[in-house]
Amino acid sequence: MLRSLLLLSLTVLAPLAHAQQLPPEQAALKAHVAFLASDALRGREAGTRDYDIAAEYVAAQMLAAGLKPGAGGSWLQPVGLATYRPAAKAKWTLTRGSAAIPLQFGIDFLNQGVPATPDFAVEGQVVFAGYGLVYPEARRDDYRGLDVRGKIVALYAGTPPGLPDDVSAHLGDDDQKARFAEARGAKAVIIVESIERRAEFPVEAMAPYYDYERTTWIAPDGKAHMIAPGAPVVGTIGQAGAEKLFAGSRIRWRDVLAAERRGTRMPTGPLTGTLKLATATSIRATRSSNVVGLIEGSDPALRDEYLVLSAHLDHVGIGEPEKGDRIYNGAMDNAIGIATMLDIAHRFAESGKRPRRSILFVALTAEEKGLVGSSYFAAHPGLPGKGRLVADLNLDMPILTYAMQDLVVLGGERSSLGATYAAAAAAEGLAVVPDPAPEEMFFVRSDHYSFVQAGIPAVSIDSGPGGPGEAAQMEFLASHYHKPSDDIALPIDWTAAAKFARVNYAAARAVADGDARPSWVRGDFFGVAFGGHGAR
Repeated sequence: MLRSLLLLSLTVLAPLAHAQQLPPEQAALKAHVAFLASDALRGREAGTRDYDIAAEYVAAQMLAAGLKPGAGGSWLQPVGLATYRPAAKAKWTLTRGSAAIPLQFGIDFLNQGVPATPDFAVEGQVVFAGYGLVYPEARRDDYRGLDVRGKIVALYAGTPPGLPDDVSAHLGDDDQKARFAEARGAKAVIIVESIERRAEFPVEAMAPYYDYERTTWIAPDGKAHMIAPGAPVVGTIGQAGAEKLFAGSRIRWRDVLAAERRGTRMPTGPLTGTLKLATATSIRATRSSNVVGLIEGSDPALRDEYLVLSAHLDHVGIGEPEKGDRIYNGAMDNAIGIATMLDIAHRFAESGKRPRRSILFVALTAEEKGLVGSSYFAAHPGLPGKGRLVADLNLDMPILTYAMQDLVVLGGERSSLGATYAAAAAAEGLAVVPDPAPEEMFFVRSDHYSFVQAGIPAVSIDSGPGGPGEAAQMEFLASHYHKPSDDIALPIDWTAAAKFARVNYAAARAVADGDARPSWVRGDFFGVAFGGHGAR
């Protein structure tokens, strides 16, 4: 493998020898991106040999940087991937009195896969819990006064107006809603189609694609991971099906719709009748791996605290051709993030000074399939003895085609990490600015979010919108994001890339050497929700 990897590297990097000479720190960054985003790696899709070659390359570079294997004596942490989908169109029946009311697939409902229980079936009373939110900061608990133990919970899709963008993105996720239902004893969840969701993608239009594949990780016990396996989301009830479901109940369907239009609280309570649900799930298992390198901390009092530097290694692989090109190379997304992480590892080695805390450098798999590798690692970091994760600094798709003036630190305002990054950026003449597009909900779309859900202070670092930044970012997202043209031919500003690396090294050094453990801002929603250090 090592000989073939060397030959592949020479083949890929040979054209760079004739390129314009760059300073060594910039040349090293470009070399990593050129290899990882080359056609030879065919887009690095998780679960493929192409990804495995990329993983071996990163492991070799970690070795060269002086890191130690960080996955129980190995560079590679195995991650089982379960790709699943509904195996067939289900049959759901509503019984009211002696009358059986069949629900029609594709109009009244759509079933979805339940990978933790491939042959899932349940029957029981339905309780409507509105949006199903529990948000103490706004004194909101949609389950107040409801008994959902042993029942099927129907939850309205989305969130009401007025929530902070990050909170709305989190609470609006169907599986996060199921987490609340499971904690209150429910045995299944169905999502009720809202006016807003219907306007975006109605049930009838979704029906031909109901069996699209999703991916999760496989736990050590062999079961597919779900956020709420005890009360899984079984499917969606369309508005036509909701008319049938609510008929004869104290809660009128038209009042639910009216509450959404007005933005007011919805009526909640038990619905009349019994609902019989079932869904069969087809699962295909593959394997992948996170790549984990370690610098052991030097301070006996702090070395059991582990800082994580993360970046996802995978991209989307081979896709629909554009201008004859089917390879989605993923240079900016996220070869540049991996290159930055490797640069930081070299900087620690070259400093000659070990950090006080231990540092894990983690190249994550299957981000593009739903933050799968980071979710697995956050749940199973494999730390020895009393080791614990204390922070995550995530590097994901910084758009570096221009001279940066500022940075965006997603989640920085939620923990002490924000101030650390502000100081590191200022030393390089950069400002830290708020997320310019909170409506895009990037906070829940990158790997740091997996660490957030484990209660660990975490941020994801992006280039900012200042100066030419906004136009450059819009151009990349419109023309190159998840397209074959995201490759080494992009006009990457390697001076900006080196500056980005220096800022992240400075922040990592400050976190690793600081006297105080990174902490959540007291009362922060995510810190409180997931029991994070310092939140209460």
